[in-house]
Amino acid sequence: MGAIFNVFPLILIPVLTYNIWAFGATATSDGDGASVRQHLADVWVRIPMASGAEWTISFGDVMVLLALILLFVELLKSTSTGTAAIFNHALSMLVFIICLVEFLLHPAFATSVFFVILVMALLDVLAGVVVTIISARRDVEFAGQH
Repeated sequence: MGAIFNVFPLILIPVLTYNIWAFGATATSDGDGASVRQHLADVWVRIPMASGAEWTISFGDVMVLLALILLFVELLKSTSTGTAAIFNHALSMLVFIICLVEFLLHPAFATSVFFVILVMALLDVLAGVVVTIISARRDVEFAGQH
């Protein structure tokens, strides 16, 4: 089970959640993504603050928070260097490419929330590649010091 966790790109969870929700919403509405954009802005929770202001949390805020938490775990996972990590990086690149295509071509994905998730997918890819390159350089440096 641990090997699957190491290979599976966790940033795929918010991407799949958004996909299922967005494609479902566009299938039952006019298809232009207006209902998706409206639902992202709908307030889910209102929390009164000590200052007297009211903090409102929307569905889009929850999606971004979920993606941030999973990006943090992905960044921790990117420090490993093994076969599973290489597969993880490849799958993360695939997730990023799919996100980019959806963002550019489907109206329900042309939102700031999905753009932030897209950037997180890109950061996941970049972090994995950078960590792999740095660790490979260290391996080469240590091997040359014999």
